[in-house]
Amino acid sequence: MTTAVSVRTTTASRVHVRRRVLVFAVVGLAALLVLLTVSLATGEMPIPALTALRALVGFGDAGDVLVVQQFRAPRAVAAIVAGAGLGAAGCVLQRLFRNPLASPDVMGVTGGASLGAVALIAAGASQTLIPVGALGGGLLAALLLGVFAWRSGVSVARLVLTGLAVQAGLAAAVNLMIVRFPAELAGSALQWTTGSVYGRTWTEVWGAGGAMLVVLAVAFALHRRLAVLDLGDDSAGALGLDTSAARLQLLVVAVALASLAAALAGPVTFVALAVPHIVRFVTGPPTAVSLALAGLTGAVLLLASDLVVQHLLPVQGLPVGAVTATLGAPWLLVLMFRHSSPVRGSHG
Repeated sequence: MTTAVSVRTTTASRVHVRRRVLVFAVVGLAALLVLLTVSLATGEMPIPALTALRALVGFGDAGDVLVVQQFRAPRAVAAIVAGAGLGAAGCVLQRLFRNPLASPDVMGVTGGASLGAVALIAAGASQTLIPVGALGGGLLAALLLGVFAWRSGVSVARLVLTGLAVQAGLAAAVNLMIVRFPAELAGSALQWTTGSVYGRTWTEVWGAGGAMLVVLAVAFALHRRLAVLDLGDDSAGALGLDTSAARLQLLVVAVALASLAAALAGPVTFVALAVPHIVRFVTGPPTAVSLALAGLTGAVLLLASDLVVQHLLPVQGLPVGAVTATLGAPWLLVLMFRHSSPVRGSHG
């Protein structure tokens, strides 16, 4: 009798979670569509929503098509792609490090990606190569983090502090390069100090977006290994998983996602840190669906932040990173206070 009641309770709980996941996904997709429509329709030259959507696919007045396709759509899609990459990267990193404070902007990855992108800008490289530079810089940051802190038994506190130090050092290097740039290069590189999707082009969006889709596919393919690692290293090893190789593969995937996002939007903070917590609050224990929802939530959050920058703030021209950083600072403090005991005493 007790067993039957327990089974019914477990089944009801799973059904409830699935309903919440479905509702969350539908609401997220609807919000993304609404935000995209608003992004295409609003600006110095307002366009009716239906007209803007028709212009997106090439129908309607030539002026409307030009404004929507060449100016507004690349910016909106860049925010969606970058937000999705940051959300998924944060989800993978927090599970990989078993640390609620782990994210690309805290662990130094976005700083490294910015350094790589700015270095290529300084070298006069083509815009299509910027994602390559960002990826290389992100991998450099991951290597630095590994050299300083990646060893068996390293404490969570040391890991987080090392990541913050790497991020600060790389950000300082980026700022130094920008200060020494000629005036014509400084403007194009300035986004890498805070994060912005202003002035994105289809060339940049297709380059980084195509690579992002490939890496996201790899992330879903490796999710089973991440799920096994969630059981702990001893249990994962007993199940036949090479934990060191699996961690390295997943770390590279997370770094690639964050770096490609940085190639489009610069070092945007808060998104990768907050999104996994939002998804976990709604869906409970992480699954492959959680990874997809993290990408969706990140896209919604970054696109919404960019709309705030464009239309709701009294100061014009602020980068989207200014909004996310303003939200992220108190969020990080709340997380640190909530998890103060694990940070002081746990090992990861």
